[in-house]
Amino acid sequence: MNIQFNQVMPFPLASISHGVDSIWGNEAKLEAGKKILLNASSGKGKSTFSMTVFGIRKDYDGTILYDGQDIKSFSVDEWVEIRQRRISTVFQDLQLFHKLTVAENLLLKNQLTDYKTEQEIKSMLNQLEIGHKWNDPCGLLSMGQQQRVAIVRSLCQPFNWLVLDEPFSHLDEQNSMRCLSMIDAECNRQNAGFILTSLDDDNRFSYDYELKL
Repeated sequence: MNIQFNQVMPFPLASISHGVDSIWGNEAKLEAGKKILLNASSGKGKSTFSMTVFGIRKDYDGTILYDGQDIKSFSVDEWVEIRQRRISTVFQDLQLFHKLTVAENLLLKNQLTDYKTEQEIKSMLNQLEIGHKWNDPCGLLSMGQQQRVAIVRSLCQPFNWLVLDEPFSHLDEQNSMRCLSMIDAECNRQNAGFILTSLDDDNRFSYDYELKL
């Protein structure tokens, strides 16, 4: 699924100066299956991008197209299908249910599509060294542990695109690389692309290309 930005400008960012290479106010194509770094300084709209491309925010001029169709034309039912099977995300605030356990957070997401088995989910947690937190409430985890849970949750569904908003901000280098390797492997299995937002250039991974906000 290709995603096209045509002169998109979020209302809250219209008064801010943007570079000539910014996707805001310009034409930009996110090509299906590509692995993209979206680089921007603080306040340039990384979280706005994630929420806009996911259809949560609609306060913008211009058009965003999924395979040529304006996303503002989608019905509620179409968005449900898109969010269950075409686009997955890790928001900056993670949006975990803090009173629910790790298991409950992950299985609740997975039951929407039954995409992963419980064994596969536990294996992903073990790869990220948080398998022992299975029965712990998410609210009692460190931010780094919560980020890893949110990343695993995002992989518990089919998708064409995975949108990650600063997903490693509380992780050390080793854990970031573990997560990035898992994300890359799952995207390869699904022939999917991912968009990772970052404050800085990221040389840890060979992205297909970089975009700016």
